Amino acid sequence: MARKIRVLVAKAGLDGHDRGAKVVAAALRDAGMEVIYTGLRKTPEVIVQAALQEDVDVIGVSLLSGAHMTIFPKVLSLMKEKGLNDVLLFGGGIIPQEDIRKLKQMGVGELFTPGASTIDIVKYINSWFGTHRRESAA
Repeated sequence: MARKIRVLVAKAGLDGHDRGAKVVAAALRDAGMEVIYTGLRKTPEVIVQAALQEDVDVIGVSLLSGAHMTIFPKVLSLMKEKGLNDVLLFGGGIIPQEDIRKLKQMGVGELFTPGASTIDIVKYINSWFGTHRRESAA
């Protein structure tokens, strides 16, 4: 039996709106992935520590507060510091295209903006997992 992809979904910073993160978490779960949802207002340190403890394959961060150019680089830095070099960091929220380009250059995976299809998010994670982990995906 194939191992399920383990995904941590997190709401970072002071943003108190988690509807989109919950929709994505439910879609990933419905697609057969194991999903851990951290809840609201988590720091990058808490997110990375949870990823370590839960032995996840993927970290998804949702940001609507405008702190994306601070939060994503900090999460990436902590991931490298903790040896999570084979874990995908992707995200979503209200992020300008210029910032999306910069974040991708830093090493963040795909960034999904409002209105993105949950089907596309599932396909992206499955594709990344199949390419980078070379294990059967759920």
